[in-house]
Amino acid sequence: MPAFAANLTMLFTEVPFLDRFALAKEAGFQFVEYLFPYDFEPVELRRQLDQQGLRQVLFNLPSGNWGQGDRGIAADPARINEFRAGVPRAVDYALLLGVSNLNCLAGKRVAGVEEALQRETLAANLRYAAGLLEARGLRLLVEACNHFDIPGFLLNRTDQALEVIEAAGAPNIFLQYDVYHAQREEGELVATLRQHLPRIGHIQIADNPGRHQPGTGEINFPFLFQELDRLGYAGHVGLEYIPSPDSRSSFGWIQAMGY
Repeated sequence: MPAFAANLTMLFTEVPFLDRFALAKEAGFQFVEYLFPYDFEPVELRRQLDQQGLRQVLFNLPSGNWGQGDRGIAADPARINEFRAGVPRAVDYALLLGVSNLNCLAGKRVAGVEEALQRETLAANLRYAAGLLEARGLRLLVEACNHFDIPGFLLNRTDQALEVIEAAGAPNIFLQYDVYHAQREEGELVATLRQHLPRIGHIQIADNPGRHQPGTGEINFPFLFQELDRLGYAGHVGLEYIPSPDSRSSFGWIQAMGY
C-alpha cells in the first residue's frame, strides 16, 4: 500500500500554512511534505509536526526568488555561490524536522548561456550538495518538470534527470518521479517505474489534465498503485495536486481505490 503524504503547499490552502498540519492529521494522514520551510523557524514547524503526530518526508533546497519566477538556481553558472550557501541551511532544517529527502530544482534555462555549461554546473552543484547531505545521512533528489507548466525548465524528461544524476556521480542522489509532469511530457509511466525504480527516491502524483486529484483525468492510478506495490516501492507518494473542488472532498479517491 502506498504511503501517501499530504502536500501542504497544494492542499488545505483555505487556511494559513501552520494550520494545515492539523487539517492533514484530521483527514487521516501520517505523512506530509511541502515546497519550502524557510519562511518559518524550524522549531515552529517541528512543533506542528509533533503536536499532530506527523512525519515530514520532503522539502526543496532553496530555489531562488520563487515569487519573481525562479524555479531553481542549481544550473545557473552565475549563481553557484548562492546555491551552495543555501545547502547548509536546508540541511539544518532537515535535521531538526527529521526529513531525509531534499529535492533540488534545476531551474530554467539561462538566456545566453550554453545548455552544456548549465548541465555541467548542475552536475557540479549536485555533487557538492550530495556530499554535504551524505555526511548527515540525507538523500538528494532531482526531478524533471514538464515544459508546458514551466516553460524553459532545464530538465523535462526522466532520461535527462537520470543523465545529470549519473554525471554528478554521488550514491545518495535519486530521482524524484512526478507522475503528473511525466504524463504531460513523455507518458510511459509504469514502464518508467519498472525500468528505473531502484533510482527513484520519491514519487508525487496528480492527474492530467488539470493537475487535480486521481480519478479526475486520464491516468490509470489503480493500475499504477498496484504496480508500485508489486515492484516493492518502499518510499512515499506525495499528493502534489490542486484539489477540486476543495481539499476535504478531494480525498474520496483514496478509499474508492481501496486504501
